[in-house]
Amino acid sequence: FDGFRTSHEVNKIQLLFEEDVRSLIDDELVVAHRSRALNPDKPVIRGTAQNPDVFFQAREACNSYYAAVPGIVRESMERFAKLTGRRYSLFWYSGAPDAERVLVQMGSGVGASREAVDKLVAAGEKVGLLTVRLYRPFDTQAFVGALPKTVRSIAVLDRTKEPGAVGEPLYQDVASAMFEAMADGTAPFDRAPRIIGGRYGLSSKEFTPAMAKAVFDELAAPEPKRHFTVGITDDVSGSSLPTDPSFGVEPPGTVCAVFYGLGSDGTVSANKNSIKIIAEETPNFGQGYFQYDSKKAGAVTISH
Repeated sequence: FDGFRTSHEVNKIQLLFEEDVRSLIDDELVVAHRSRALNPDKPVIRGTAQNPDVFFQAREACNSYYAAVPGIVRESMERFAKLTGRRYSLFWYSGAPDAERVLVQMGSGVGASREAVDKLVAAGEKVGLLTVRLYRPFDTQAFVGALPKTVRSIAVLDRTKEPGAVGEPLYQDVASAMFEAMADGTAPFDRAPRIIGGRYGLSSKEFTPAMAKAVFDELAAPEPKRHFTVGITDDVSGSSLPTDPSFGVEPPGTVCAVFYGLGSDGTVSANKNSIKIIAEETPNFGQGYFQYDSKKAGAVTISH
């Protein structure tokens, strides 16, 4: 969801044991999967044309496989939890148990949003974050069931732009899931929450906890923008939300630095080495990420 930021990041992580990972993998299934690969020694025909007499039926024949995916993923997550103690779910809610304003998001931006939620909840705000881990197939019941029953308004953040569409993909799925659950009477809410949608972080544009707070502030407005952007100043269509840059979430004792350099001057490499030394040789956790222009040599580099 953020290819540049993720691939240019240095971070201290806690690795799984190799034997735990191996125990989750069935070698027979791996061999069977590889045997289905295209091989000139065992030629097969795939992707042949189908005419109207059978094409529609063939497309619908795969429905049962997609319907089974959420259950299979849930079961795999349970196996993983028993082995490692790390528990995952299709939709993970974090925040106040009685939250009235909830942010729905997926991908790398949820880290910043979760930090904002933790600080706001500590200050008494009734807010929460619903992290989407399985996007499609989209399990409507699991999604609605993961939301607090007290929710009154939901903001859905997408990291993409669909020109001409009513809203972006995650926003549309959330709105459809909520509509169906309310219509079927399976939603635990006394009234349907208000749903708004926004865009953030396109082309690895920065997304910070302050921007997540700006979305929660918008949800608290009497008439929030139905569709918005956050992280830019949109002076053309006026879609952007104001952000308070002074809102920070770093705990006491955190040391932050920003280094500016020129492409090919060694600044990025030196900073990567410094972070690795700090993280590997001390009990501290270190993180670094880097921005540089596509022009590379001679352009400005920024090391965070």
